[in-house]
Amino acid sequence: MKKQAIIALLLCMAMLLPACSMGGKTGMADVHVFYYTYSDPYISSVRSALDSKLKNAGIAFQDYDGNGNQTTQTEQVQTAITKGAKCVIVNIVNTGSDDAANGIVQLAKNAGIPVIFFNREVSDSVVSSYDKCAFIGTDAAEAGHLQGEMIGEYLTEHMDKVDLNGDGEISYILFKGEEGNNEAIYRTQYAVEDANRILQSKGFKPLKFYDASNANRYLVDKNGQWSAAASNEFMTTALTSFSEAKNNMIELVICNNDNMAEGAVSALNNAGYNKGLGSKMIPVFGVDATDAAKELIRDGKMSGTIKQDAEGMADALLMLAKNGLSGGSLMQGTEEYHVDKAVDKIRISYSKYLGE
Repeated sequence: MKKQAIIALLLCMAMLLPACSMGGKTGMADVHVFYYTYSDPYISSVRSALDSKLKNAGIAFQDYDGNGNQTTQTEQVQTAITKGAKCVIVNIVNTGSDDAANGIVQLAKNAGIPVIFFNREVSDSVVSSYDKCAFIGTDAAEAGHLQGEMIGEYLTEHMDKVDLNGDGEISYILFKGEEGNNEAIYRTQYAVEDANRILQSKGFKPLKFYDASNANRYLVDKNGQWSAAASNEFMTTALTSFSEAKNNMIELVICNNDNMAEGAVSALNNAGYNKGLGSKMIPVFGVDATDAAKELIRDGKMSGTIKQDAEGMADALLMLAKNGLSGGSLMQGTEEYHVDKAVDKIRISYSKYLGE
């Protein structure tokens, strides 16, 4: 091999190293797990749990960081399958259309290996297109309904404290993680609708979005990362125009995930709010029940979240991976789970979290 070719090969290998990590037995991995990004706190918790379970099961595996780029992820999947992957587990980057998921299914189908999608939902038609394909996730609407109920219940109990200007309406800001993602769509919709249903049933006015000029009634992370940085920037900017001093303070913060809730809390801290028990509090609600969010709730800096079960997700992924490696049906032994009737999709339940 020519010197230039060797150098080029070494450079390519060096570029790939930060994007993946090995675990389990030595040698070629059997299971390859593709995450949409390592930076998402909930995804990080799933990765940690699944890594541990695969290691304990003696299954060789390799993790990949898609870093929010679908082209990168698809190339990673293609390379892994070419090198002999026996099972691929995919947390798809692009949920806006079926194109990426269909492409990955076709790669797996050509190789005759199982493909398991998780967390970021793919359509029924994608799953049904291949008998060795399944999806593990949640009921996308459930988190929104639970968060809406939690918010409505909290507000009816604490209305006097939350209604800072005494106008009988709660002014809210809402941070949406991503456009085109069902989880974000339903959380955004039902968090407000269900909270309003409870408020109005108790004789209170419905929620009012803080900025009348915003027809969407949400602020979205333009990079689709559901990030603390995005919510912090939005919240910091909003607080320059909406404050107690101007008698139009934002009185409620609704976030599609806990990472965005963290960013909002940080901005509120800088403005003198949510600094702990006994300080003036603007209620902040998230989704995921990450360790960071649990700590904020415990310290009186955040009001509540919806638990998304990372351990339960990892358990189901391990079961299907084992089934796939054994050559049996992916869905064997899944009777304990809630499975959609028409397609091989397992649903992991959410639950409310207000602290322990």
